[in-house]
Amino acid sequence: MYQDTNKKNSPPPIVFIIALGLIGFGAYKFLPGLLKAQTSNTPTSTSTSTPGTIAPGAIATRISLGNQILVTSQTTADKQAGIEAFGKGDYPVAIQKFQASLKQNRNDPETVIYLNNATASSGSPLKIAVSVPIGSNPNVAQEILRGVAQAQDEINTSGGINGAKLQVEIVNDDNSPEVVREVAKTLTKDPSILAVIGHNASNASLEAAPIYQQEKLVMVTPTSFANNLSGFGSYIFRTVPAISVMAAPLAEYAVKTAGKTNIAICYDSQAPDNISFKDEFVASLTAAGGKLVPTICDFSLPSFNPDNALADAVSKGAQGLMVAPHVDRIDRAISLARINQGKLPLYGSTTMYTFQTLKDGQKSVDGLVLPVPWHPETNPGSRFPENARQRWGGIVNWRTATSFDATQAAIAGLRQSNTREGLQQALRNASFSAAGSSEDVKFLPTGDRAGKPILVQVKPGGNTGYNFVPLR
Repeated sequence: MYQDTNKKNSPPPIVFIIALGLIGFGAYKFLPGLLKAQTSNTPTSTSTSTPGTIAPGAIATRISLGNQILVTSQTTADKQAGIEAFGKGDYPVAIQKFQASLKQNRNDPETVIYLNNATASSGSPLKIAVSVPIGSNPNVAQEILRGVAQAQDEINTSGGINGAKLQVEIVNDDNSPEVVREVAKTLTKDPSILAVIGHNASNASLEAAPIYQQEKLVMVTPTSFANNLSGFGSYIFRTVPAISVMAAPLAEYAVKTAGKTNIAICYDSQAPDNISFKDEFVASLTAAGGKLVPTICDFSLPSFNPDNALADAVSKGAQGLMVAPHVDRIDRAISLARINQGKLPLYGSTTMYTFQTLKDGQKSVDGLVLPVPWHPETNPGSRFPENARQRWGGIVNWRTATSFDATQAAIAGLRQSNTREGLQQALRNASFSAAGSSEDVKFLPTGDRAGKPILVQVKPGGNTGYNFVPLR
């Protein structure tokens, strides 16, 4: 969950990293220099359209190989000069300026990607795209970009894919279905794009998946958990486990370890992944001997009232509260936690693993338990956490790890074939395997990744005052 590090009001990407490694997985410590400005939740795209909308012909303002800055919170004079040189095709100058910018701000994944793209421009590179919510959720966007950038940099500095370097086109989709539709149409029409890493939120991925499937372009989402994506199509993959695998351990923990059998749930009816999480949590809760406390608590409703929601849950005998918000509406879950003030133990969906949760939640989220697919402290045999720390200056989270894995999968597949159809066939092969951030990346016939979650809990510590710590 690395976070952006440049604007004063935004949580530093590295702070993200910090707190999180945090938004991704594990709030952690960042180097002071990395804590510089992180964008808040204000739009950071250079697009003049409102986040979540797309004006006619405006899609070009959301896509960049190195010709424009999309993450404006991570801007330096050298980066801007590199962008201008890249746009003119003066790649040697672009490389020099991007390198200079990274010396000032090393945890800027956009610049790392553009530097690699400029370096690859002199040959015959292979190209993929990564689509992230820069305008609506810049911290999460940069967490994902860090994983992609790290995988791209590692392959390019080690000789490339069968000698061909990898280029990555960055897209800002704002987690908006409307924007995502246009993004997917644009990417499928570009024959040079061989795969798409993305999208972030499940509603975005579900909007894009039919287009990628129809046009036969591989999509590997590193962060979308919705059940509807499982078995969606032969070109659709993800580097996170199925939501049922994620939800079951949390329900069992609540009932069998914490002894809380009556659980109320607040979820977001406009977030497919959290609808899936809620459904699977309830099924596992019942199987473990627990009971759902019937309440009406929907974070997506304009009428959502945290005071009323908590009062309703308490009055009906709830012994615990599970929150599952959309990634762009985590503030509503935090408001509910503040009203709760520790009255009911808190449980959460994987979405709650963010820098924002720690920074804004503070004592009100102390004790929150949730599942994640990866955490740096539980992978002692992997080089990825340390490599990431050295590169970005802080500890990364699960979104960075699963995005690294998604890119690694694309790279491994492209080694076997550098065509869209050949890549798809490689990933679908039962014997396919790619070196990941911890375990190897292997896909089930459904396109899901085989794996199991780690339960983490918010505890005091770290730069924000709180950390996500693995439950032992």
